[in-house]
Amino acid sequence: MVGATPPTIADLLSKSAAWLRDKGCITPRLDAELLLAEVLGMSRVDLYVKFDQPLTPSEIDNYRKFIRRRAEGEPVAYILGRAYFHNLEIKVNGSALIPRPETEHVVEAAIEFLMEGDWPSPPEVFDLCTGSGAIAIAIAKGFPEADIIASDVSGEALALAAENAALTGVASRIRFVQSDLFEDIDPVATYDLIVANPPYISAEEWETLPRDVREFEPREALYGGLDGLDFYRLLAEQAPQQLKPCGGLVLETGSTQAVAVREMLEAAGRFKTVSVFQDYMGLDRVVAARRR
Repeated sequence: MVGATPPTIADLLSKSAAWLRDKGCITPRLDAELLLAEVLGMSRVDLYVKFDQPLTPSEIDNYRKFIRRRAEGEPVAYILGRAYFHNLEIKVNGSALIPRPETEHVVEAAIEFLMEGDWPSPPEVFDLCTGSGAIAIAIAKGFPEADIIASDVSGEALALAAENAALTGVASRIRFVQSDLFEDIDPVATYDLIVANPPYISAEEWETLPRDVREFEPREALYGGLDGLDFYRLLAEQAPQQLKPCGGLVLETGSTQAVAVREMLEAAGRFKTVSVFQDYMGLDRVVAARRR
């Protein structure tokens, strides 16, 4: 008796994408391709070049495990264990947010601030809410002269960040500290630049988040209080005390929050030249300021 013909790459992609679409995935075809490319050790281009290649039973089993996890809502980045940020490969897991393209604008604003400075000694940078360490690592890569401290309230996130720093070759230039914002930071220490991507999702927005964000990424790294601005209020009050004169503050905000955060910093009376920068979609996303 002749055995059944093994399914090809084309067969699996077509069926998997249809199934993921039925399960509510927003990008079913892309997800199916990324996961199959991982199983086969190929690029997505290779999948199309070898469209008719049959798969072995073990490859099919491994792929099915990935597809089931995605169908249950787990983000592709967590399944793969990595994400890409500012031309860097960053290890990710459920202890920290998956780095997103809009956060790259925080890095760009930070590096621009550092490059404009005349530093008699290495500038000191403090990355709050570091999560996977993506911002601190990208700044370390983009401005090697900086001394960087990165903090997070989560010990698991800090362990991930430290691992990423080692994997990207900047571990010797970043010191990781567990702290809830400035709570466990030396109160008299001051920095040339403070950067942060704090939790900023409001209670209303929380209910509308996609399942793969709401159920899999850490809530403590997302939820910013009833209006999403709790952490910015704390930063407007506390950050000036930890900044050197004319020190910089660069914050990521939600896509509708930048004006409110700018006004908050201006009302604090300790900052000057508060600016707002847009993301790749043309949305206000980053607020930058200098201490008076």
